[in-house]
Amino acid sequence: MNYQETVSYLFNAMPVFEHSGASAYKPGLQTTLALDEHFGHPNHAYKTIHIAGTNGKGSCSHSIAAILQEAGYKVGLYTSPHLVDFRERIRVNGEMITEQRVIDFIEQERDFFEPLHPSFFELTTALAFLYFKEQKVDVAVIEVGLGGRLDCTNIITPELSIITNISYDHTQFLGNTLALIAGEKAGIIKSHVPVVVGEDVPETRPVFQAKAEACQSPIVFAQDHVMVTKSHPCTSGGRDYTTSTPLVTLHCDLGGDYQEKNLNTVLTALPLLRKSFHITDNNIREGLAHVCRLTGLRGRWETIRQYPRVVCDTGHNVGGWQYLAPQIKRQPCKTLRIVFGMVNDKDINTVMELLPKDAVYYWAQPSTKRAFPCDKVAELGKIHHLKGKECGSIAQAYHQVLAEADKEDFIFVGGSSYVVADFLNMNNV
Repeated sequence: MNYQETVSYLFNAMPVFEHSGASAYKPGLQTTLALDEHFGHPNHAYKTIHIAGTNGKGSCSHSIAAILQEAGYKVGLYTSPHLVDFRERIRVNGEMITEQRVIDFIEQERDFFEPLHPSFFELTTALAFLYFKEQKVDVAVIEVGLGGRLDCTNIITPELSIITNISYDHTQFLGNTLALIAGEKAGIIKSHVPVVVGEDVPETRPVFQAKAEACQSPIVFAQDHVMVTKSHPCTSGGRDYTTSTPLVTLHCDLGGDYQEKNLNTVLTALPLLRKSFHITDNNIREGLAHVCRLTGLRGRWETIRQYPRVVCDTGHNVGGWQYLAPQIKRQPCKTLRIVFGMVNDKDINTVMELLPKDAVYYWAQPSTKRAFPCDKVAELGKIHHLKGKECGSIAQAYHQVLAEADKEDFIFVGGSSYVVADFLNMNNV
């Protein structure tokens, strides 16, 4: 098989949550442990950092990886989902795993793993852990796929665990209260391993405290340590921050309002990281200023073009849109235009309540089986008194918005990672 055939095999032969949702979700670690045994426990060959949370775990993972790269470490980074190329999920110092290594892994190992019937994510995690060992990384930053306790990344014993925040998402798997969801996320806390919790509420803090106490793990709540005192977006992109740390001021090339919370979490984690890694203040400055270049991160309040200005963002649930909606509303423009679609396991009604009322909407459907049908999104838009038109695919919606937009308009593309993935896949914008 060539690379495209190999990726098609992965997506079609394995249950893929991103495509199919609940039918592809496999709780439990039995298959993961069998794969780990077969490959000789590769994650024991390097240090790890484990990051869970409802929102922000991708930005925090990439930010920490960038800082560690600037500090001179060889850094593995495992994240999901990808936007353009499957290989985005597995990187070493920002470089994607090679196409040939993906091909070889499937061809050489399928006789072993096919009888196990692993999920797509279980097999991809095994490949990532093995590849990081082969590449002799010093440390790997590992983002949880879904939840924590039963996530297949949860076989590692990291130097540090980070839980960014908790909000209602994937409730059919993780529970329908914040306390239950927190219990699943807290499952990544390991014995005597320090943990940083980025954001908490009265319902979740006792859950984290109890788990940390049972594991004898030092726990730090970032909300108790206000590292970021204020920030503002830069016209050239990214944000400038004022902090209460000795660094005082910082620039980060991630521009969303929500990055304030993420950076506060990262800065709170750094004193703990410095117990395991040599990180200078300049490493922090340079790493944060160049996260996207160093790690390949895309789709976080990313400006695609000017005149009209086009921004995309992967925010996909209520927790994300609580930050995105006000930021979109603040953008100076003649007309605000939004290409919008979502997947069917998200709370679309609550998100629509947050959307700007004075925008022109281009309702669209991302290319995943989990997508809300375009006509359904348009129908809900009318119920929420949002003015828009049904456009079909993301590509059709974007072509239509560009055809109608004035150069002084602001165009936002989002609602789901899969909306942004389709958008970026259009001639790889």
